[in-house]
Amino acid sequence: MSSETEIKLDLSDEATESLLGSHLLGEPTKILKQRSTYFDTRDRALWQEGYTLRIRKVGDARVQTVKATGPARSLFARSEWEAPIGEDEPVLDHTSPLIGKFGTKLKLEPVFDVLIERRQWDLEENGSRIEVVIDRGEIISGDRRFPIREAEIELKDGKISDLFVCARKIEGVAGFRFGMRSKAERGFALIEAQKQAFKAERVDLEPDMNAACAFQAIALSCVRQFRLNEDILLQKRNPEALHQARVALRRLRSAFSLFKMFIPGSEPERLKEELRWIAAVLGEARNVDVLLVKATNADIVSRLKAAKEAAYRDAIEALGSSRARALMLDLFEWLECGEYLSGMGSAKADIPSAQEFTVRVLDKQRKRIKKAGHNLMKVDDEHRHEVRKDAKKLRYTTEFFVSLFDNKRAARRHRKFLAAMEALQDDLGALNDLATGHEVLEKHGLAEHPARASVVSHADKEALIKKAQASVDDLLDAKRFWR
Repeated sequence: MSSETEIKLDLSDEATESLLGSHLLGEPTKILKQRSTYFDTRDRALWQEGYTLRIRKVGDARVQTVKATGPARSLFARSEWEAPIGEDEPVLDHTSPLIGKFGTKLKLEPVFDVLIERRQWDLEENGSRIEVVIDRGEIISGDRRFPIREAEIELKDGKISDLFVCARKIEGVAGFRFGMRSKAERGFALIEAQKQAFKAERVDLEPDMNAACAFQAIALSCVRQFRLNEDILLQKRNPEALHQARVALRRLRSAFSLFKMFIPGSEPERLKEELRWIAAVLGEARNVDVLLVKATNADIVSRLKAAKEAAYRDAIEALGSSRARALMLDLFEWLECGEYLSGMGSAKADIPSAQEFTVRVLDKQRKRIKKAGHNLMKVDDEHRHEVRKDAKKLRYTTEFFVSLFDNKRAARRHRKFLAAMEALQDDLGALNDLATGHEVLEKHGLAEHPARASVVSHADKEALIKKAQASVDDLLDAKRFWR
């Protein structure tokens, strides 16, 4: 088994041509035509369990590669097993973990092919050996096609920080976005129903992780969720993708706050503020989307649609800006190379385990909800909004650390606790929509519209508060899965 550490860069056609036409990389060391065939069982058993198997053919040579697609502590590191083979059919033996995982009776069949022309450069950066490749081609499954335009920067020997030195040089001549999906993931997406949005994925933490390493895994998971939804948003302007992109940013900012004692310094605060900027721009479009769902008056619908078009245009422009690209570069580099990973000079023994930290944090957050949410009817909208924010933080923390409490009793308690959390968030969210809806209408010149009550009505506010109070009580009655 070996491990590859690489950065994937998604390129547009224009960026690909700009990079190839620049003098940054020089003449390629190799130009290869590759055909990779990916195999799986009919019910996709390998993919479901986090493995891929491909046979790559270059000329007459064939190499079989098994990769572990996850979980991984880093977005840029994956375990792989490679072996030369003589035929076009998979070989299942001791050179990979598949027999140990699935037994000897795996029935594999080809699922899709990846045809690419690969240009390769062998570079040195500050003493580190780095391989850069640019792939152009397509994924093919029957009559379905998906284009490939991407670069990969792989560390052969040296420091991961030098990968980012190389990435910044590429950014100087060709804009890119960090690639979150492997060719295998793109291939399986091609043959399955296309997702309209990506919800948060389970974060698989390991029992021996300390809190700083847990933060890295959690933060990278949030970034992945954001990038996957950003891609959909840029292509389709899908409201659910925009919503989930905002959720990812909120989760990430929540992680920064949750772990702030382990990530000191000015850089985390700067990054958090930049994330707040992106979230605010997306929030303008989200606010209009929320009202549009409720609107029935034709004039209001028409004017909100115009407002939505402008808000989405602003969001797309912000996501494509040099400021947003710089943020992603800085964020990825800091998450992968930041000094917080070595404890900022403190002994690692001073950093608690992720599990110990989780118990402490969840107890504190639950206590905060109990204190602030005991009488929602007698407090104002601002106070209820603070309870809503506390509830979000509790839910995110619950989701971040659930893998550390995976015995049957804890899993059963977690399901009930999360269901109570979701109900509370829905109720407090409905109240928040009432509180902010008028501001949104006013911003778009609709505050005095004759049909404004059809969009934002306070007639049922008291009932909503009572419902939210019942949800708070249900949450506090739910047994703590972390105890």
